[in-house]
Amino acid sequence: MARSFDGRPLPPGTLDRVLDNARRGPSAGFAQGVAFVALEGQDQTAVFWDHTLPAEDRAGFHWAGLLRAPAIVICLADRATYVARYGEPDKSGASWPVPWWDIDCAFATMLALLTAVDAGIGALFFGIPRGEAALLGALGVPGGMRAIGAVALGHPAADDRPSTSVAGRRRPAADIVHRGRW
Repeated sequence: MARSFDGRPLPPGTLDRVLDNARRGPSAGFAQGVAFVALEGQDQTAVFWDHTLPAEDRAGFHWAGLLRAPAIVICLADRATYVARYGEPDKSGASWPVPWWDIDCAFATMLALLTAVDAGIGALFFGIPRGEAALLGALGVPGGMRAIGAVALGHPAADDRPSTSVAGRRRPAADIVHRGRW
């Protein structure tokens, strides 16, 4: 995950490739209730930051290089699409053990991240802690859509560094993988 970008534009076609792969993710009931709003270039990404990190809060922002990402993709899940799909005859009686709309959106987002890595650019998935409703309204996103987060894309800056959260904290495989039984 890159947290600081140098501001150079993405190579031509890269954002399209990322989005094309992301839209091909698994989909419960083939409901396909996932959507993206792609913002590319400073004029478009500024709309994102103006709603989620007001100018007066940017001076103390720990990840200032994130604001130089030349593209941001907002990842959206639409619960209503799944409710409608699972009301159809071939899905009647199906249960909802997990919110499939969020799961499918997470799958699609992971495909976007993996495609970015494959394309040789940096990427970061991050949450939208504030301003989501105003942002989605400003971008004309239909009601009922929920952002699970956003993906920043671009060339990592020379000063990019990993989050301090990852320092020595990866759990050993033996604590995670249980073969045959717990």
